[in-house]
Amino acid sequence: MTAKSVAIVTGASQGIGRATAVRLARDFSAVVLVARNKDELEKTETAVNSAGAELLIYALDLRDPRSPEVVVQGTLERFGRVDALVNIAGAVPQIDLFEMTDAQWDDGMALKLHGARRLTVHAWDALKSSNGSVILISGSAALDPKPGFAAVATINAAITALAKAFAEQGIKDGLQVNSVVPGAVMTGRRRSFMEHWAPDHGMSVEDAMKQFPEKVGIARYGKPEEVADLLAYMVSPIAKWMTGTSVRMDGGEIKGI
Repeated sequence: MTAKSVAIVTGASQGIGRATAVRLARDFSAVVLVARNKDELEKTETAVNSAGAELLIYALDLRDPRSPEVVVQGTLERFGRVDALVNIAGAVPQIDLFEMTDAQWDDGMALKLHGARRLTVHAWDALKSSNGSVILISGSAALDPKPGFAAVATINAAITALAKAFAEQGIKDGLQVNSVVPGAVMTGRRRSFMEHWAPDHGMSVEDAMKQFPEKVGIARYGKPEEVADLLAYMVSPIAKWMTGTSVRMDGGEIKGI
């Protein structure tokens, strides 16, 4: 079977990944959902079904070097093509620079950086055939590194550089590659972080949640759906000349030009 258009979304079990899968289901005839948590993926499946796109689901760990090949080969066998790849998967520990272990550094690199790199490489020929689009998700910590966010900042900066390198090859091969830098988006992961952070700073979780936007200089948290709308635009036909760029969507958090 060959679908008209196919998007692969990693990290599709929650947050920006889930919102993106739901949003792209309105524009693509098939969406491939990839994440580690099978139960949460099933919730995404329920949300996507209402949009009418065909679905293919992979509950696997992109830290495993074999996983990207499984996803791409299965997608091609089922749908015959890949038109968009949105790399969102990647939870990086927010631990003090001087306390992080090598294992924690390596774990963050394995999923967010190497997982995205391998999947993009494996999907490249299919994307080349469809003149497709790739997006890698970075994060605002890359532009404003702090000791407590050293791994997040380092890995996100590497993601941005990786996207730029892929984009240079994409110009030759006829596909576009960009990165997106979200700021403080309200997701379950962010709330979980606050639940650990607030008690250590003598605050209730609710107070910490309320004070954080003001602390970083934004009016409010972003919504996963807002980032998803941006990603949908970037992989749409009307954005085909956009490549090799890094787009910030952070509510004004990063004050530099």
